[in-house]
Amino acid sequence: METAEIRRRFLAHFETAGHTVVPSAPLLFDDPNLLFVNAGMVPFKPYFLGQETPPFDRATSVQKCVRTLDIEEVGKTTRHGTFFQMNGNFSFGDYFKAGAIEHAWNLITGSVDDGGLGFDPATIWVTVLHTDTESRELWKKIAGLPDERIQNRGLLDNYWHMGVPGPGGPCSEIYVDRGAQYGPDGGPEADEDRFLEIWNLVFMQEEITNVRAKDQFEVVAPLPHQNIDTGMGLERVAYLLQGKENMYEIDEVFPVISRAEELTGRRYGADPVDDVRFRVIADHVRSGLMLIGDGVTPGNESRGYVLRRLLRRAVRSMRLLGYDDPALPALLPVSQERMRSSYPELEKDFARISQIAFAEEEAFRQTLGKGTQIFDLHARNAKEAGRAGLSGDAAFTLHDTYGFPIDLTLEMAEEQGLSVDADGFRSLMAEQRARAKADAKSKKGLHADTTAYRAALDAHGPTDWLAYTSLATESRVVALLAGGEPTPALGAGSLGEVVLDRTPFYAESGGQNADAGHLVWSGGPAGSGRAEVLDVQRPIKGLVVHQVRVLEGELTLDVDLEALVDPEWRTGARQAHSGTHVVHAALREVLGPTALQSGSYNRPGYLRLDFGWGSALAPDQLREVEEASNRALRADLPVSANLMTIAQAKEAGALALFGETYGEQVRVVEIGGPWSRELCGGTHVEHSSQIGTVVLTSDSSVGAGNRRVEALVGIEGFAYLARERDLVAQLSGLLKVKPDDIPGRVGDLVERLKATERELDKIRAAELLSGAGTLAEGAKDVAGTAVVATRLDGVGGGDLRTLALDVRNRLGQDRPAVVALFGVTDGKPSVVIALNPGAIDRGLSAGDLVRSAGEQIGGRGGGKADVAQGGGTDASGVDAAIATVESAVSGA
Repeated sequence: METAEIRRRFLAHFETAGHTVVPSAPLLFDDPNLLFVNAGMVPFKPYFLGQETPPFDRATSVQKCVRTLDIEEVGKTTRHGTFFQMNGNFSFGDYFKAGAIEHAWNLITGSVDDGGLGFDPATIWVTVLHTDTESRELWKKIAGLPDERIQNRGLLDNYWHMGVPGPGGPCSEIYVDRGAQYGPDGGPEADEDRFLEIWNLVFMQEEITNVRAKDQFEVVAPLPHQNIDTGMGLERVAYLLQGKENMYEIDEVFPVISRAEELTGRRYGADPVDDVRFRVIADHVRSGLMLIGDGVTPGNESRGYVLRRLLRRAVRSMRLLGYDDPALPALLPVSQERMRSSYPELEKDFARISQIAFAEEEAFRQTLGKGTQIFDLHARNAKEAGRAGLSGDAAFTLHDTYGFPIDLTLEMAEEQGLSVDADGFRSLMAEQRARAKADAKSKKGLHADTTAYRAALDAHGPTDWLAYTSLATESRVVALLAGGEPTPALGAGSLGEVVLDRTPFYAESGGQNADAGHLVWSGGPAGSGRAEVLDVQRPIKGLVVHQVRVLEGELTLDVDLEALVDPEWRTGARQAHSGTHVVHAALREVLGPTALQSGSYNRPGYLRLDFGWGSALAPDQLREVEEASNRALRADLPVSANLMTIAQAKEAGALALFGETYGEQVRVVEIGGPWSRELCGGTHVEHSSQIGTVVLTSDSSVGAGNRRVEALVGIEGFAYLARERDLVAQLSGLLKVKPDDIPGRVGDLVERLKATERELDKIRAAELLSGAGTLAEGAKDVAGTAVVATRLDGVGGGDLRTLALDVRNRLGQDRPAVVALFGVTDGKPSVVIALNPGAIDRGLSAGDLVRSAGEQIGGRGGGKADVAQGGGTDASGVDAAIATVESAVSGA
């Protein structure tokens, strides 16, 4: 039986049983919590949550779904797929357990000639929640199943909820016994490969809250209306009825594999590795077809990235099977041919779909052509060097220069038995984004065009850079730029860039901020003057450029001047950079050698260091790192810097920062010899004690597998400790306790405050409910209906709902009653409307009344016939909303 026929029979079965056939929603259904529709009930969520009133009592659909959490597992197992179809039937306060079980049993065991699916009743097993004796008895009564084929299971397996407060209930799952060749006997509890689940019947019967996990929640009360939500996996039913081993071999999927066999000359079933590739191709081509059909286009973010990844994995799998020509033009039409009977819109829109898919393949083919050679080179070098994997730097280069997504690099490395430093890659990506953002903000170098810089370098040679040895130099201006263009002079108050023949200023690099200071001149053609150095950069190799603001006089070409670094600034910068090395070494000492730096930034008195680590540091670990750092300072370790080749540096065990570029000659900075030995071009103290102190101030996450510590050093560190001391002294005085007793005293105060707040909540609730009687007594008669419609300032949320229900109860059942309470808090109105059965019998609906009232207060709402609620933005419309409610009651 073809998949499309199973689909048709499912819908026909339930349509005959009075269900409204609802078309599949697009995969891009408007739900802020979902990337794609991932379950059949998603389009019906507003009805189950009471946010909207369903336009039907019972419905059925075959919903397109995409799940992307297990993309890497697709093809490796026969269960994982990205696109699938979910058959479902839904009841909204209509039939319940008995109806759901009867409908399901009649379809799956009904004869093929009568429109059923024809499963042998003797192969059917079911599971029920261990406390749901009602469902067990119904299965025995309706289906005649013996007790041994009805298995009890716990909350993890047989209870459904959305993961948030709202509706929930037990579920009953239907399984088919595939036979002894697939596993041991004993039902689903024994083996879920042999006993394959095909259908889940969810019985929504209670409201839950305080949801902590799948099996950890609290039941509030029974739902006012019991609902049914079921899900049957269409692909699973198809491969059972078609006598296939898995979903990849059914009529809607396997033709793509057959075409791939023709193109590649390989055979499905001959090689397990090739089989994985065939399955990836079949799944991803179909998923790509359906996603593009529903409006997704390839991109680097969100849904677009998922689509791009699927298409590229399919293309690359074809290449691994030996097919190097464009593959999607041959494969996509096959998938469209098989899917169009169920989704005829695919045929009508295939020109657009194919154009998008083929363009994506062409772009990827260009990426593969350039990047694969680079990857192979990195992989070969890693193996020859005896390394277990590729560095984060190599993965970043493949991504940044050749367009290789990290997922592809990971897959290719795994195929060659190599790992990838994915954490290092992510850290470098984060650094790149941070640099791009910072550069855009500060406009380093004022312009991106390097023509003027290259002209200066060609004319005057490289800058004589003396930052390691000097704080002041006698220099000459060899180039001036304003707005990116050469200029003969910079006047007072203007910003510009200055190139000197020699400079003592440190140019920003390696995480260290540039030096600050001044340029001072006298006796030149324009007299004396002074300029403030705001920033120092190396826009091209060999050239140091100073960004300045002229404070006095005029700065001209060829003038001789003094370049003066602020000594206090340099001292603080040296302390911070050496402190960064110390903290890095301390981290590795405390956490282990895998806590490697992935990025850093330091300026006078402050440092931050990013490093690879998977979890937050415990307070004890932070204290140990801080103590290890300060022990190194007290030991007055010598600090040295030596030039050597890259090979010599590696042999010495020097650590390099991924992403930095190094020449053949590198500078290795040591603090205490091997304790800290790193490649570094920054300025440093001469002995560790000159750092003064290291005070760790924070530990935070900067992405998966990466942490960031921040610290203060030198005088800034002492100032921080002084502020902490003063704060402790103030708290000690206010609380009248010794410093060591402050935490306990504060804890006591917090507990007392919480207790007081709880008491206030009780008093407020009691006062609120005490007003229910007064409101009920003040009910007005509107066309024979008792109506309480009023505004309550300062009341909202759950309190408003509680009060409305209490007032409705006090009005009793003797006559129709409508309660409409409008709360206003912080200028925002909300509304709760509650009706008793008499009012509903008159044709009134709380949901309709809330929607009408919501229009008057600039908002909306929804709910069921007896209780509904909503909110708005315009409190001035409350009176009009009350009038709307009363008018609707009058006209009922």
